[in-house]
Amino acid sequence: MTDDKITTVELGNGGPQVGVQGLGCMGMSEFYGDTDEAAARETLETALAAGVTLFDTADIYGSGANETFLAPFVGAHRDEITLATKFAIERRDDDPHYRAVRNDPAYIRKAVEESLRRLDTEVIDLYYMHRRDPAVPLAESVGAMAELVQQGKVKQLGLSEVTGAELREAHAVHPIAALQSEWSLFSRDVELSAVPAAVELGVTLVPYSPLGRGFLTGAFTDAAKELSEGDFRKHQPRFTGDNAKKNAALLEPVHKIAAAHGASAAQVALAWVQQRAQVHGLTVVPIPGTRKSSRLLENLAATRLTLTEGELAQLEPIAGQVAGDRYPDMSSTATARE
Repeated sequence: MTDDKITTVELGNGGPQVGVQGLGCMGMSEFYGDTDEAAARETLETALAAGVTLFDTADIYGSGANETFLAPFVGAHRDEITLATKFAIERRDDDPHYRAVRNDPAYIRKAVEESLRRLDTEVIDLYYMHRRDPAVPLAESVGAMAELVQQGKVKQLGLSEVTGAELREAHAVHPIAALQSEWSLFSRDVELSAVPAAVELGVTLVPYSPLGRGFLTGAFTDAAKELSEGDFRKHQPRFTGDNAKKNAALLEPVHKIAAAHGASAAQVALAWVQQRAQVHGLTVVPIPGTRKSSRLLENLAATRLTLTEGELAQLEPIAGQVAGDRYPDMSSTATARE
């Protein structure tokens, strides 16, 4: 990694210029074990200095704690960053396992006010619907989101985990700037219908978990045995038992290509995602998450790594051989509605 900042791309049609790689902030508050808050804050500053400007959070992360955590950073750099947060997954303080998907307009209006308060800002740059509730007409949900734009509370709208048909339907109500969905060497469901729709509509793809939640980097090989209590990867089918063993074996070409470039497996996995922009003809801004400045700089170096056609061909079969689903319950994903 040199001292030069990463390049920028336009977020959606007519949106702000953002660094070609963003930062997912979820793990700074929950899901991946204990966090060193001081190190996480240092990582935020390191990211901005290196040209990262899209910072991604959600109201579900730490039940609002992640938004509160980000507030001082947002306040200090409000004009330098593009702030993204999400609504739609409801939690309860009295039941840590409770999850419900809410897309009704009343909930959306309430959720945005709470996010604005926690983030201590007057406007959210990119506001996503985190998950889709098919029981609520999409036009009602996106219509309520569009009202937030008209009111000056939100600048751009995004969706997460929707199909191509749903993206087109939503875009007809109000322009959608970004689609955030899982996209990695292990997860290519999004290419079925959502990517073609995004290309057609000029929607930016924001891949989450581009490093397969750390599995693609070799950070762990069996979540059940190696990760701490409270780490949600212990419950994801791909990362435990026989599935984990089978999936670890699929990484051999990743490591081989990394060695050829003098790069890490993480950099190869991220470079693959970044190059989807050229492969499909759309803007791609992955948001790998990390709590460490050293990992952040490693990830950003992937923006300068170009894989050859031969190397891309070696990586092509991996996703089709992965054992296990992305989540224990796939009902709230776009895959379930394809």
